[in-house]
Amino acid sequence: MPDCLTKTIESLRKHKLEHWDRNRETNRAWLGLNMMTEGRTGFRAFHEGSRECREADFLLLRKRLAQGHTWGEELVTEVLRKAHGDKVAT
Repeated sequence: MPDCLTKTIESLRKHKLEHWDRNRETNRAWLGLNMMTEGRTGFRAFHEGSRECREADFLLLRKRLAQGHTWGEELVTEVLRKAHGDKVAT
């Protein structure tokens, strides 16, 4: 019986694993880039925010990046300050 269950689970996951194998390199690159900007800002907003506001102003972040602002601590602080008010630690 355990071998039947294992075979069933492997059959169900087969297509998912094939998709992952085809796309793992680009997905890894995307995740790395995302964690350098929005992901990192979001984790910091959650950590530093109050219970009422644990969000970053992602629209402002994207707008600033599109305008050519360089990524850095000043940009993150601006985005968090806009969302949380002046309660952001610098």
